[in-house]
Amino acid sequence: MKAATGELNLTVITLIAIAAVIGFFWMMWPKIQSSINTQWDDINTYKSNSQSKGS
Repeated sequence: MKAATGELNLTVITLIAIAAVIGFFWMMWPKIQSSINTQWDDINTYKSNSQSKGS
């Protein structure tokens, strides 16, 4: 019985940890997405500028 209680406690702790990680990314996703989009736009701008200079 004691081992089953320990396994239950470990399962609860694991679920709480997973929920915390998901919650963190859920809160941070708009900033992460904005950063990715900004960097992607910078890469596209650089690529189009370098192509127009070569033509």
